[in-house]
Amino acid sequence: MVGNLALHRLVVLGDGGVGKTALTVQVSLNYFDHAYVPTIEDSYRKQVQIDGQACVLNVLDTAGDEKYAVLRDQWISDGDGFVLVYSTSSRASFVRIEAFYRQILRVKESELESTFPDSPPRARPPIVLVGNKSDCDTEREVSTSEGAALARALGCHFFETSAKSCVNVDDAFYVVVRILRKRRHRTPRTEKEGRIKARRVASQSSLSRAPGREREPTCIIL
Repeated sequence: MVGNLALHRLVVLGDGGVGKTALTVQVSLNYFDHAYVPTIEDSYRKQVQIDGQACVLNVLDTAGDEKYAVLRDQWISDGDGFVLVYSTSSRASFVRIEAFYRQILRVKESELESTFPDSPPRARPPIVLVGNKSDCDTEREVSTSEGAALARALGCHFFETSAKSCVNVDDAFYVVVRILRKRRHRTPRTEKEGRIKARRVASQSSLSRAPGREREPTCIIL
């Protein structure tokens, strides 16, 4: 929380050069930065109104180079939701999306297991797939249908965006917030109940398997 406002931590992931920084600056500061400067880690915070409700976005722009993979684990751990970005003019960046997706799931699942080892499986973190640079039609290497098909396979929302023209930029980030809001309204009680139930079942199971434990007599009245 920031004051009385909900804070949503969104992490932007993808290869270098796909426009992660341009998207982050556009949604946070409302302008397009023509200069490309490789980023290691930049964070932007902005108060916004989404569906008439105020909140604070904390958007983390991250490095795409694989040499920062170890740092990426920490960025993912700190995030509530994720924006996976590829460039429609780079098939290589599109192919790499699944690796980023798997890393998100791995980090979040191991984080949950270490905190609540008996917890039942939890829903995947909110992720949106973004094909950026949709304005560069003459350089396109990845079709819209391919992007949509990958999003369906991964269970993600999908947008093609243009950071330069500010097309679908806000929508791509805001949909993650909408998912987070829905989950925060319904999950605290159900997750707690699920953890309690899982621990109770595990405890009963261990008792029933304990060596030397005799089965209690059963009385049947006819």
